[in-house]
Amino acid sequence: MSPYPLHNILFLDIETVPQHADYELVSTEWKELWAKKAEVLLRNREDETVESIYNRAGIYAEFGKIVCISCGVIQSSGEDKKLLLKSFAGDNEKLLLYEFSEMLRKWSGNEPKFLCAHNGKEFDFPFLCRRMIINGLSIPAVLNSSGKKPWEVNHLDTMELWKFGDFKSYTSLNLLANALSVPTPKDDIDGSMVWEVYWKERNLQRITTYCQKDVVTVAQVFLRIMGEPLIKTENLEIKA
Repeated sequence: MSPYPLHNILFLDIETVPQHADYELVSTEWKELWAKKAEVLLRNREDETVESIYNRAGIYAEFGKIVCISCGVIQSSGEDKKLLLKSFAGDNEKLLLYEFSEMLRKWSGNEPKFLCAHNGKEFDFPFLCRRMIINGLSIPAVLNSSGKKPWEVNHLDTMELWKFGDFKSYTSLNLLANALSVPTPKDDIDGSMVWEVYWKERNLQRITTYCQKDVVTVAQVFLRIMGEPLIKTENLEIKA
C-alpha cells in the first residue's frame, strides 16, 4: 500500500517547445548563446549543425517555453478511484504559469501535499521553477525546493522510485509502463514531435491531449509501484 495519501498527490506533466518557430528568427545574441549551449549536442555529430538541432532547444529552460501543463488528482479509493484531470495550455506562457501557480497554492492548503512526475526531479519541477522566475512569478511553496532539506521536499518521481538506488540508466515512461503491464494510450505523436505540432501545425489541443495521457500513465505507474489497484478508464474525468 502507498505510504503517501493518494488524494494528496498531484500528478503532472509539461510540454515545452523552442521559443521561436525557426532558428532564423532568433536574435544574433541568442544565436551565439545557443551555439555555445549546443556544443555538447554536436559532439561526434558531423551530420548536424547549430541550426538543424534548434528544435531541441525546448528542453532547456533558457531557450524554451512551456505550452502545456497537465495535472491530475485521485479521488475516492479502492476499485472506485477516479482521476480528475485539468490542463493549462496556451501561447501566453506567463498566464498559464500564473494560473497553474494559483491552482497549486489553493490546492496545497495546510496539510502536506506531494507533486509527482516521471523524471520530474530532473526536468519538470526545475523547468517550471526556472520559467516562473524568468516570467517574474513567485514559485509556490510546494514546488520550490530551494533552501529546503531533502526530506522537506515533497517531490515524487516515478523514474526515481523505479531505480531503487540504481543511478546507471534512464527508464522512459513508455518502457516502464509496458514493463509493469500498465495500459498506455496509443498516440499519434511523441515528445520529440511537440515542437513541430506547436509551431508548424499550431495544434495546441493535440499537444494537450498528449500531455493529459502522460499524466494518466504517470498516475497508473505510481499506483502499480505502490501495489495499488489501477484506475479504470471510465473513471478518468477531464475538468474544463
